[in-house]
Amino acid sequence: MIIRVVTICLLLAANLLLASGARADTASVLTIWRLLDYVAVDYREAVRDGTVVSAEEYAEMVEFSASVKERLDTLPPSDDKVTLQKQAAELQAAIDRKAAPELIATLSRSLAADLIKAYPVPLVPTAAPDFESGRSLYAAHCASCHGADGNGKGIASAGLNPPPIAFTDKERAAERSVFALYQVIDQGIDGTSMASFAHLPAQDRWALALYVSSLAYPASDSSKGEQLWKADADLRRQTTLASLIGERPATLIASLGEDKADKVVAYLRRNPGAAVQQTSAPLAMARTRLAEAVVAYEKGDRRAATDLALSAYLDGVEPIEPMLSVHDNALKAQIEGAMGELRAAIKSGEPAASVSAQVKILDGLLGDAEASLDPRQVTPWSSFLGSFTILLREALEALLIVVVMITLLRKADRQDVEPYIHGGWISALAAGALTWAAATYLISISGADRELTEGFGSLFAAIILLWVGIWMHGKSHADAWQRYIRDKLGHALSRQSAWGLFGLAFVVVYREVFETILFYIAIWNAENAGAILAGAGAAVVSLAVIGWALMRYGRALPVGKFLAYSSALIAVLCVVLIGKSVSALQEAGWLPVNPLAGFIRVEMLGLYPTVQGIAAQVAMGALLLIGFWNNQRRISANSNDLHK
Repeated sequence: MIIRVVTICLLLAANLLLASGARADTASVLTIWRLLDYVAVDYREAVRDGTVVSAEEYAEMVEFSASVKERLDTLPPSDDKVTLQKQAAELQAAIDRKAAPELIATLSRSLAADLIKAYPVPLVPTAAPDFESGRSLYAAHCASCHGADGNGKGIASAGLNPPPIAFTDKERAAERSVFALYQVIDQGIDGTSMASFAHLPAQDRWALALYVSSLAYPASDSSKGEQLWKADADLRRQTTLASLIGERPATLIASLGEDKADKVVAYLRRNPGAAVQQTSAPLAMARTRLAEAVVAYEKGDRRAATDLALSAYLDGVEPIEPMLSVHDNALKAQIEGAMGELRAAIKSGEPAASVSAQVKILDGLLGDAEASLDPRQVTPWSSFLGSFTILLREALEALLIVVVMITLLRKADRQDVEPYIHGGWISALAAGALTWAAATYLISISGADRELTEGFGSLFAAIILLWVGIWMHGKSHADAWQRYIRDKLGHALSRQSAWGLFGLAFVVVYREVFETILFYIAIWNAENAGAILAGAGAAVVSLAVIGWALMRYGRALPVGKFLAYSSALIAVLCVVLIGKSVSALQEAGWLPVNPLAGFIRVEMLGLYPTVQGIAAQVAMGALLLIGFWNNQRRISANSNDLHK
């Protein structure tokens, strides 16, 4: 077991590689969304001032709005379906009475947004699209019709009805998101020469959509846009990959003005990596994996659904948990619990509708997480408090264990063994520094790596501390302690035992250091670096004061009371650690999850609402009670022998 722990800690295994699928109703939902986007953008070409200016365009708007309502009727049942149907009917009626384009655009976009909320589908790629790849793909597949520069006058455009869209149309481009263009590329347009390119890999379709979206914005504006981007911290905080992909340039125009917005769009659509923030890609991945899990489950592939749901947590949610725990720990706990319940539902074979409903709930929670992690919410004070809390919380358990071990040796007058303990925790800090360097410059530490490290590290520490706690309780009687000192201590603390203390100190400290490093990597923000470092410094000072007070108080206690109090403390830590171990191994997919609805959740106590976690803590408590009872029985027997 310890070999595996050390291997996980030091070698840092690679990320999970999982297959993907496609959600059953995704195509229908996206088709409806695409139709609504077309209505929002193209209705202005059909009706002006209550009059039809293009009969052909108007007929298309009528057809599209009718198709939206028909397709909505075929979607699976949902709590919001009736509302969506009413919105579709309202849109139809507005088009029938030739309402203003502004109203039609509002109604269409509102329905599209509510549709995605009711039937979540992935809207953002898991990584920033490759602009140069998009350029090559455009030349190969699109330029012949749409023109080399996107003006809609390619060599193959003659005679096409309707004619190819001119991507250089600035007014039209302002109303089209990259996501909208992606949908057209993915599905094509019925009744036109625009064919589907679904045969291309998803990353190619995203790259192509990104390139197409840039054609209305001259490359000459990109350098000026870069200057505006780098000079505006608020703009950088507010812009994510999700907003770059999903929002229309018109939204940015409303806040920056047309001239600045055009230049910023010109820059970002050629350099999408600039908009990638720490939280956007993982949460997008989580949503994608959850949608794929539903598909696999509906197809009857329960194993694949389980793996995808697990990946949604480990690769999508886990990377942002450190930040989320600082800003909204209750929300983090909700997401963790909902993820566990989803995996349990898949494993137990619940109806597909139930699994889909749970995914919908999770999508809402992930949306709340995005709002909570909005860069605008990060202040110097929140950074300080988060940094302070993380280090103090993560290090306290390890500090307590190390202090008890050192104090015990000093009371036994075995300071010669103490360097092994110091060597253990100092080595753990050094290993932590190497972990930071590896995680920063060499490899990516997956959620599974983190959970397995915590799980096996906690399990190892709990097992060792179980023995230590029972042993200390057995020696808490003064006579028992003196006999142990006189008869056994010198032999027991051999070189092998000393190295065992080294190993225990290393594992309990490295487990916390590993976790803390990942937390700090996640919350690091150059703009609030001073506050983060100050928070860490304050935590170090607090830990030093706590350690000093415990050492001084421990030395002043009579040996019997020290051992009694320490055994009680270690007993509590055993129960806490075994609970955390089970939870971590569940999150890594190594143990099953059976949720306990309505049961309390207290992370500091390792108390999680699952059958397995509670059972493990009860079993650990029972072992401790049996050990303590047996100790007391032996002490009583020895006492009776002395009085005979």
